[in-house]
Amino acid sequence: MPRILVVEDEKPIAQIIEFRLKKEGFQVDSVATGEQAIAYVRKNVPDMILLDIMLPGLDGFATCREIRRMAQVPIIMVTAKEAEGDKILGLELGADDYVTKPFSPRELIARVKAVLRRTSSTQTAGDSSNGVPEPTKITIGPLTVDSSTYEATRNGEKVALTVREFELLRYLMVHPGRVLTREQLLKEVWGYECPVDTRTVDVTVRRLREKIEDDPAAPQFIQTRRGVGYFFQSPSTEERGDDSL
Repeated sequence: MPRILVVEDEKPIAQIIEFRLKKEGFQVDSVATGEQAIAYVRKNVPDMILLDIMLPGLDGFATCREIRRMAQVPIIMVTAKEAEGDKILGLELGADDYVTKPFSPRELIARVKAVLRRTSSTQTAGDSSNGVPEPTKITIGPLTVDSSTYEATRNGEKVALTVREFELLRYLMVHPGRVLTREQLLKEVWGYECPVDTRTVDVTVRRLREKIEDDPAAPQFIQTRRGVGYFFQSPSTEERGDDSL
């Protein structure tokens, strides 16, 4: 079963999270500080990290930034902060999702399973909607995504992507030219069946553009269809989308 690292300084909350995760069959380790989390990841990268923001010493944002330098492990931020800016900052630092306290254990487990399910299905190159297996490696123009190694390259050079960025890029490349709504992307890439803040998609698209585009403000690959969503376009295609989010 997947191993999950819980980073939470409030012991009662950590115990509740650990109990519910173990009840679902997950292996769980817990630490109380960002420094301990970083030391843990250096020795043994878990399958997922549940990371609180309000930690003593090194906070969750700084911890997330440091972990991202070492590994592309999925990270869900668990925070009492409800401000939109805190959520966006967590996503921009590489978190795959966030859960706001107080949260229901059922919601937390659903988020954990959704992230792990998408990670697993991408790594094993799941079936497409028409039943035809999707290829492990996809190349369009200078971009290549390879789900067997979970790596993306541009002109042969590796592009450092988070798990969610890789999944989003791969899904868009699997459906080139197809306009996908934010709700569709949340369902197919994030694995959400219920409504979630679609700003999550916009933030991830912006981060992705910064990594694969020569000019993120005038993207070649990930185009915007204003009021609808996004689509992947080969640079050789003449049609252009609306560059704004």
